[in-house]
Amino acid sequence: MLPFRSEIRNSPSQQTIKIFLTDASLDNKIKTHLEHFNEIELVEIRQSIGQNRADENITVFLKDDVDINKMKASIDSSLWWYFEEK
Repeated sequence: MLPFRSEIRNSPSQQTIKIFLTDASLDNKIKTHLEHFNEIELVEIRQSIGQNRADENITVFLKDDVDINKMKASIDSSLWWYFEEK
């Protein structure tokens, strides 16, 4: 099983990146890790609603004019590195 899954989500107000961790006990550590990206405005841990595979998710809000596809790739790469080091 993969340690995480990330998705770009569209909402009426702002696109976000949702990260679902296999091990929810790591939510706060990953949140702190992501807060070091200059392109990220805010990182929140939220309860998942609906038929999601996890009880919680990490929601990433980007600063204006940041390319969400490039940022998702950067986050994914950083998380793979993070999990390989652990």
